[in-house]
Amino acid sequence: MEGVRAAEPGDAVRFAELVWALRSAVVSQRGGEQLVARSVPATPGVFDVERFEAILRDETRVVLVGTIDGTVVGVAVGRADPIAGGSQVGHLEACYVEPGARGVGVGRLLLDSVVAWCDERGCRGIDGVALPGDRSAKQFFESAGFKARLLVMHRPAPGPEG
Repeated sequence: MEGVRAAEPGDAVRFAELVWALRSAVVSQRGGEQLVARSVPATPGVFDVERFEAILRDETRVVLVGTIDGTVVGVAVGRADPIAGGSQVGHLEACYVEPGARGVGVGRLLLDSVVAWCDERGCRGIDGVALPGDRSAKQFFESAGFKARLLVMHRPAPGPEG
């Protein structure tokens, strides 16, 4: 049976493993290195349990684990940021399910739970990132009612020989 629950301090190691798998999957895609540098907090052997526990206590974030029959197979992290006018906007910082557990609804449960958390806080919307060419991420978001609203264009600075 699939489920979602709030992450707990005892989930730190498994959380780090899944975030590392997310990082590894994303970094090889166009724009992935920049995205990982900005938003994915863990690397194996360096993950700080105290930092994880501090993230769990951060009232501007929700940290969730997705399960199948009680086994943690996915993670999601959402954040609520204040914007002009005194309201907030939500950000899906991470949503990942290990490949062998995909296709049964754990990812959608995680996403829906982050969206519900943002709604409870009065967020005016929620943003998630899909990298260029990542059709499955784009379709995942669209199936949950997300629409593209911003494309970020990038040009690398000239190298030393430039």
